[in-house]
Amino acid sequence: MNRRELGGLTVASAAFWAGRGWALDWQSLLGKARGQTLYFHAWGGDPKINDFVAYVGQLAAERFGVTLTHVKLAATSDAVARVQAEKAAGKTTGGAVDLIWINGENFAAMKEAGLLFGPFAESLPNWRYVDTVGKPATTNDFTLATQGYESPWAMAQLVFEHDSAKLATPPLTIATLAEWAKANPGRFTYPQPPDYLGLTFLKQVLYALLPDPKVLQSPVDAAYDLSSLWSFLDALHPNLWRQAKAFPANEPALGQLLADGETTISFAFNPGRASAEIAAGALADTVRTFVLTGGTIGNASYVAIPGDTSAPEGAQLIANLLLEPEVQARAQDASVLGFQTVLNLAVLNAVDRSRFDGLKQGPATLSPAALGPTLLEPHASWMTRISGDWVTRYGVAP
Repeated sequence: MNRRELGGLTVASAAFWAGRGWALDWQSLLGKARGQTLYFHAWGGDPKINDFVAYVGQLAAERFGVTLTHVKLAATSDAVARVQAEKAAGKTTGGAVDLIWINGENFAAMKEAGLLFGPFAESLPNWRYVDTVGKPATTNDFTLATQGYESPWAMAQLVFEHDSAKLATPPLTIATLAEWAKANPGRFTYPQPPDYLGLTFLKQVLYALLPDPKVLQSPVDAAYDLSSLWSFLDALHPNLWRQAKAFPANEPALGQLLADGETTISFAFNPGRASAEIAAGALADTVRTFVLTGGTIGNASYVAIPGDTSAPEGAQLIANLLLEPEVQARAQDASVLGFQTVLNLAVLNAVDRSRFDGLKQGPATLSPAALGPTLLEPHASWMTRISGDWVTRYGVAP
């Protein structure tokens, strides 16, 4: 066999990728990526997600000769701050962060400051599978057009969880949830802001309270009155777990309260979380999910590449790998993560479509139809404003 190199790839290898419709410049990129070590900064608070990242790393090593190192974050802002510090120090190459799991205000901050590599997303070979029409959040992040500076890899929607053995019929509106909490003190709570899930709950409350929720799609006015939110929370807090004198730190901690029987209603940003936890034996098999009448907030998870990355080729390779139908189907598997795919299944070939058709939904996972409407994420400035005001009013950041 002719072993002549083509951009770091053998002729046989190049022919293989060409057969998949991958352009010559992408084949060259694969050759440059081989041997690179990539530092992927992603939230490390969930063992299932950590295992999934390890799986992606294994594929990257076996198929492309790229070493993926997961830098486990407590908060995405930690990685953003590191890139900002590198820029302030005059660093333009050789940065410590090669890829970030990101969205919302963190993406907005990096994009505005010119800290991102790209645009790259729409040049990825697997971009052709992304459902940009049916899932507009794949190109609009908290109302901000991504313009190819980040690549989506998972869809998320807020769902509520309840133990059906203790509560057969859950409340289906924010108002009736507050009434239920008052009648069942200590059985509900939310993560402490600035945790993203805690802030998502507060934004969901705003959707219910504001006379015109459309204002959430525009930057928050400095003079905007949020008194209805604080009045709602002032009344709710005495009825929460530990009377709101303490809050769970994040989604895993919130889910653990439900698993331990300390709460009866919980929530998550992953419609398949409860089924995955049931499959792992960590949650009672009587737990089920529900959504609120009128819809719940949804968004996409993305990866972005800092402009001073040490491994731009490897970073693009991982972003593309995350869009592989095989990888997307694994992420949607209720026994793995239960994340919803960003792909348009109708454009996949029969083999790749069958990967999704064969997935078991899981006992607690709602069908796409049952998930109901997806409410758009508010502009990122709302998250920043609410977080700061909440900490000032109710306590300090953890």
